[in-house]
Amino acid sequence: MADKYESFAALAAGEAGGTAYRVNLLERPDSQVAIIAPHGGSIEVGTSELAALICGSEYSLFTFDGLKPRGHNRDLHITSHNFDHPACLALVARHSIVIGLHGCAGKSQLYVGGLDEALAALLTQRLSAAGFPVAATGHRYPGRNPLNICNRNARGRGAQLELTTDLREPAVRTLIAPVVRSAIASYEA
Repeated sequence: MADKYESFAALAAGEAGGTAYRVNLLERPDSQVAIIAPHGGSIEVGTSELAALICGSEYSLFTFDGLKPRGHNRDLHITSHNFDHPACLALVARHSIVIGLHGCAGKSQLYVGGLDEALAALLTQRLSAAGFPVAATGHRYPGRNPLNICNRNARGRGAQLELTTDLREPAVRTLIAPVVRSAIASYEA
């Protein structure tokens, strides 16, 4: 399905901030890690909440949350390589490690992508070892476009996680978040 808007400027011209969508930004200047959910709120349900869990009190956070009535939030989706919210671009540019969280269709599958191959491999290994069904290659969510918002960080490479709806449920989010946090801590060391 094609996006209604090709850029944030187009979206902002057609939608009411605070009514149709909300931006949450929390920058921790001492952190080199930013966790982002560019399709949060009711666009890809559960991604903002998972981002906040992973963020904890250590990492920077950005979420773009759809607030429209059920069934109308798809209009707010801007594909990751077109996602150009100015505050998000600025935030990721100031961080060397970025993980983007996304929701996808399907059942019980977690897809790892991004240009940061070392971080993607570590996330894949840790999530798989924790018992989550992970696909790292040969899937339709590679996140390898250099313009993908996760790859627009200070190093030009980040990681993304695409999670099916069942893996974004509250009880499962609380199991995934510490695994991702552990992978980040190992990667930073």
